Amino acid sequence: MNPHHHHHKIHLTPRTFGFISTVAHPVGLEREVARQIRVACTIRHRELGGNMLVLGSSMGYGLAARIIATFGYGMKTLGVSHARPHRGSRTATAGWYNTAHFHRLARMEGLYADTVIADAFSREALEESLERVARELGPLDYLVYSLAAPRRTDPETGETFQSVLKAVGRPHHTKLIDTASWEISEGVFEAATEEEIRSTVGVMGGHDLRRWTQALLERKLLKPGARVLAFSYIGPPATHPIYRDGTIGHAKVHMEATCRELDERLRTELGGSCHTVVAKSIVTQSSAAIPAIALYISLAYRIMKEKGLHETAIEQMRRLFREHIAPGKSPRLDEDGRIRLDDFELREDVQAEVQRRWDSITTETVPELCDIAGYKEDFMRLFGFQVKDVDYELPVRIDIPL
Repeated sequence: MNPHHHHHKIHLTPRTFGFISTVAHPVGLEREVARQIRVACTIRHRELGGNMLVLGSSMGYGLAARIIATFGYGMKTLGVSHARPHRGSRTATAGWYNTAHFHRLARMEGLYADTVIADAFSREALEESLERVARELGPLDYLVYSLAAPRRTDPETGETFQSVLKAVGRPHHTKLIDTASWEISEGVFEAATEEEIRSTVGVMGGHDLRRWTQALLERKLLKPGARVLAFSYIGPPATHPIYRDGTIGHAKVHMEATCRELDERLRTELGGSCHTVVAKSIVTQSSAAIPAIALYISLAYRIMKEKGLHETAIEQMRRLFREHIAPGKSPRLDEDGRIRLDDFELREDVQAEVQRRWDSITTETVPELCDIAGYKEDFMRLFGFQVKDVDYELPVRIDIPL
């Protein structure tokens, strides 16, 4: 095989299967990362510095958090991501390109940025990360937990858990939207078994956050006052039966309970804290996979844009830092000790309008009630497509090194 084979450029078109594109566009993703960096640069506190470890650092809120930390506050960030490089003529994953572009742009400005490519649930990932933190960063100011995965193997017991999205107690009937045809249908979410609930908590609960936090504490790799943050989602009343009150919600409740327990320990041992951050609904690979959530998001986007309340992941992270967790800031917490970034979305006027549209929506009224264009664009942009000022006719290099 010609060793220069992968340097040649190829023409890329999106190939989507349901809620994922198997093709990622490196140039489109580079523009997207640069756009997020521009938002972070509005902060201008680069002299503050600090150290951050981000678990699940290559997309969504994890990536946005590290961009704000690096370009807004001058922090050194080490990420852990399961991103995959290109293979032959198959592109790398979007997370790989995001990471590569983030690294390059940070290093160009003399800022430290690196990533451990591994399964964060594994013992190897933990060991390698702790070693790198000790060697290259020193004790952490922040640990950010932003992992979403369909399965997790417990490194202690070897047991593999699989997450399911089901109702709890009894089946739940709900409206769904097919994001390929934009047709509305009725669907039913079956009730989960006890085993399915346990397994979902095993993947999406707080077990791994506890494992990482304890390991960092034991190795004295958390600074006095260190902050641990885990992303969570509650969502609107319309989706509670399948989300908050369903299997995933059970896992989130476990995560929140874990955070409260770790918060106490961190406060006692080093004057630190651990909080759940409840973020707003955004289009991600995980949210796009749930037809009822897709319907909700496309309704909510339209309403929030009409009211001037819409934020993307990077603006949510900018607000998280500015108002709650930047050096010297104290977070405002809800009655359960959580930081709320879904406050605009869950405003009464927004939710009343969501509910009104949700109840009345039919396939015919989708175009006037939903933000189809915004939803589609956000989805395609996750993979670097439909990005402004990118000429998709041009062939591109797909072997972008980290």
